[in-house]
Formats: sequence, C-alpha cells, structure tokens
Amino acid sequence: MDFRDSPDEAAFRERLRSWLSVHAKEFPSSGDEYWTRQGEWHRALYEGGFFGLSWPREYGGHELPPVYDVILDEELARAGAPPRPSLGYLVAGLSRHGSKELCRRFLPGMINGTERWCQGFSEPGAGSDLASLTTTATTDGDNYVVHGHKIWTSYSDVADWCLLLARTDPDAKRHRGISAFIISMKQPGVQQRPLRMINGVTTEFGQVFFDGATVPADHMVGAPGEGWALAMTVVGHEREPSTLGYAARYGKLVRELAARSDGPPCPELAWAAVQTEMLTHHVRRRLSEQLDGVTHGSDGSLDKLLMTWVEQSVGHAALAVGGVDDPGLLSAYLYSRAQSVMGGTSQIQKNIIASRILGL
Repeated sequence: MDFRDSPDEAAFRERLRSWLSVHAKEFPSSGDEYWTRQGEWHRALYEGGFFGLSWPREYGGHELPPVYDVILDEELARAGAPPRPSLGYLVAGLSRHGSKELCRRFLPGMINGTERWCQGFSEPGAGSDLASLTTTATTDGDNYVVHGHKIWTSYSDVADWCLLLARTDPDAKRHRGISAFIISMKQPGVQQRPLRMINGVTTEFGQVFFDGATVPADHMVGAPGEGWALAMTVVGHEREPSTLGYAARYGKLVRELAARSDGPPCPELAWAAVQTEMLTHHVRRRLSEQLDGVTHGSDGSLDKLLMTWVEQSVGHAALAVGGVDDPGLLSAYLYSRAQSVMGGTSQIQKNIIASRILGL
C-alpha cells in the first residue's frame, strides 16, 4: 500500500502547514480554555478552507476524498494545534435520516460553525443501555413537549441546538418507541448544569434538564419511532476511527514521552508505542476500505475497543514517565480512563461483537 501523497494532496498539506504556522499558536489545545474557544477554532478552520473537507458541497463542505481529513488530522497533531471539532457523527445522522428540508436548514450552520450543537442521548439511567431512556416527548398541537434529563452532554453549555432522543410511544417495544428531534437549547424549560471532570475540566460536559421545553413537530428527524435507527448511525460513526486523528495524537505523545524518558527502559512506554503503531495501520486499512466504498456497521465496536486499549496504554505510559507531578501528563492519564465508558462501554462493545459479528 502506498501512503505517499498525490500531487494534489501534497499541495493541500503544504498549504495547511503554512496556515497552521500562523494560526495554530493562537488557540489552546487542552483545558477549559480549549473548550471555551472551540467555536472560534471551528470557524477559523472553516474560513481557512480546512473544515468539512469530505462533506457535501451543497451544505458548505468541499466533497473531497476522506484522505484529506486524514491529512488535516495528521498536520493538526504535528503542529500541536487543537483537534478539529467532532461533528461527523451528527452530520452523518442528520444527512442520512433527516428530510431535505431539515438538512438544508441545519447542516450549513453545523458545518460552518455559526450554530453550535450537542447530542442529547445518554441519561443517568440510560447510558450504555440507551434503549431504556425515559425522556418523553408528547404531542401538543403542532409541537412536542419534552420532559427528561440528559447527562454527559458535550458542548451543552454553548449549544444552540440539540439532536435529542425521546420516547414518543410508551407502549411500543423499547427500541421502537423512540423518536429523534432537533430541539432549541435557547428556550424556557431547558436548564444546563456543568459537570467537573476528574482532570479538572469544567466546560466539556454538562447535564441538561428538559422541563416542558417545546419542539416543532416538523423538527422530528425521520418518522415517529425511528429514533433508534438514527442513534445507531450516530454511535456507529462515533465508534469508527475513519481517519487517523486519534492515532496521530497518540503517536505524537508517545514520541514526546520517549524524548523525555532518560531513565531505565520503560515497559509501559514500549507497549504504548507498539499499540499506537498497531492502531495507525488499522485505521489506514479502514481508510482504504472507505475509499473503496466499503461501509462498516458493527465493526465500529472493534474500532472502539482498539481505541480504548491504545489510549489507556498511552495514558499509563504518560503516568509512568511523568508521574503525578506533571499536570499535563497526569491529565492525559486521567482522561484516558473515560475512554472505556464514553461512546458505549467496553463491555457493551464486546457484547455487540459477540452477538452481531461472531453470531454467539
């Protein structure tokens, strides 16, 4: 397999490097300030021509092959710049299941960063077992009225809109009674509370309370009861590392750890290096399949497990090299602990692999 850039890809990479040499240092890549300024970073990337690279042109994207997203992720990591905002799973969910009218209304603002979004899926009693969610949406004329509680909601403090799952038919089987909505976060009946993470970040996650908030019936994505199909599209995209962004950042941290490790050989660091290289080749294979038109369903659970193992291996190496006295490396370790929970726990991924791939 030839991983070298084509002439067009090389020209794009050089233009991106030149842009990053000026703009990357203007934005923090971690901590509360990163999350506070992520919207600015999103718009800066878009205005520079470096966001929405593989998304449809009619909604503000560039319709380039996904390899350009890989180049972007590699160069962002190399420059120490913030990662690109994670929106692909929302774009995939809305574009696949939403009407043309909804896509035309909402995808341009989502892609260009003028409207901020969050995802209202998980609840205190319905995280990995998402089908047990209890948030309800009941009809009231041309609207639905929403009551419920969502948690671990990224960007909820700044979001204009939320892609929300709510139960619209309490008598249907639990997977079939769920519908999806686009609901405004800037209205009475919506309350957001921040959640402080173990690494000290306070602006990444929040919990959201819906108490009589309304959403127009024509903001339902798909038909009533079709929310589960959208949810599976979203989480499947979220779990599949279709680009090299994660691997590039893990590899960069491993190299930095190796450069500062001046003691005896560190087995945690050696294992992290092996794991990172393995993940890099795995997602390159995934990219090759994607370029050939191959799509993956339940295989995303395999990808999610691999990402979890690698990130936690790198986290252990960061702790082994830097100890608890290095705030940055300690934060990398602490954040890695969440990887086996976010996007569906590792136990759930193993169950999916066993039942849907192995047929057990």
